[in-house]
Amino acid sequence: MKSKSPENWTETGLDDRITGALVGAAVGDALGGPVEGYSPEQIAERHGGRVHGIVGPWNGDTWRTARPIAPYHKGDGHVTDDTLMTHALIRVYATVRDHLDAYAVADHLVPDLMTTPRWIPELEAEALPLQRVFLAEKWLVARIHYGHVDPREAGAGNIVNCGAAMYMAPVGLVNAANPAAAYAEALDIAGAHQSSYGREAAGVFAAAVAAACAPGATPDSVISACLALAKDGTREAIEKVCEVAARHSEFESALVPLRKAVAPYDTVGPDYRSPSLGARRPSRLHAIEELPVALGMLLLSAGDYRRTVLGSVNYGRDCDSIATMSGALSGALGSPVPEEWSKRVADASRLDLWEPARTLAGVTREVFDRDVRRHRAHEAAFAALGGPGCSD
Repeated sequence: MKSKSPENWTETGLDDRITGALVGAAVGDALGGPVEGYSPEQIAERHGGRVHGIVGPWNGDTWRTARPIAPYHKGDGHVTDDTLMTHALIRVYATVRDHLDAYAVADHLVPDLMTTPRWIPELEAEALPLQRVFLAEKWLVARIHYGHVDPREAGAGNIVNCGAAMYMAPVGLVNAANPAAAYAEALDIAGAHQSSYGREAAGVFAAAVAAACAPGATPDSVISACLALAKDGTREAIEKVCEVAARHSEFESALVPLRKAVAPYDTVGPDYRSPSLGARRPSRLHAIEELPVALGMLLLSAGDYRRTVLGSVNYGRDCDSIATMSGALSGALGSPVPEEWSKRVADASRLDLWEPARTLAGVTREVFDRDVRRHRAHEAAFAALGGPGCSD
């Protein structure tokens, strides 16, 4: 696998990378939302070809009643629960102003979801975020608030899906250029939400975002960082999918091969809306589909934001989460998010997509300063024990 950044990229600093990742994730989420759950063939039939930008709801003006159990306005530039959860985690960082763990989820994220009404774009109303998130995220409230389960173990028993991974970009950004630290922190946080390969994916995605922030990072270096940390089926799925992706330079020819490569590790099965009997159960042999495919799209598109995200969207299935992840990664690498998309998504969603990035950038600097002071205190203590002296 060999890739390089497109020539129109410029080496960007921390603030730009955080902004690119978070705005890129939100835009990818909004583009993928209206076609989530469908196959590439169904998407092409519905839209008269591939999706090339923001589109309307799958069921048009009947979106309110077409799926009564999920009456969400998916489309027209609205972000989904991926972005709502990402912004909620940033609010936790803004409160704690340090590294997070499972107890921070219990103390801050759960109350945020269940007590503070916010604008929910897909509901076109103010509501509690808990009323929008999927059942796998409602699990956080049921287990921690009502069940009083140890937050470090609360994820056990939940369905194993991408629910925790989809909002872990902030963890990678707070640990920018330190994939191993991002991986460890995300695993701790995700223990409150997920287990098995769902929790593993959260750690690996956070590591990927951290790796994408490193100076000179490329899709290859991001994937190498993932493979160095990932375990079991998650590692194997990433490796197999990226081997296939490396043989393609555009998403059209890769849609079917990428699905074939990830299928042995995906428990959902061929019909996304009718999961198999073994779907979403713990296993060391399996992986969520979203992360390996997002990395594959990043690689075959050489990290270019537009191509990466459109490939993710047209892949179908859980494509809002795939595009959320791939959008965060390409944005963190420095590929520009098209303004015609970001401005429209911000306006349609009635959300400031840039303010969370400014907030997280400030927190990230504070956390790094704390880390430096902690490390120097450890150096001094270790030197006093007769170890090597402190660095300058």
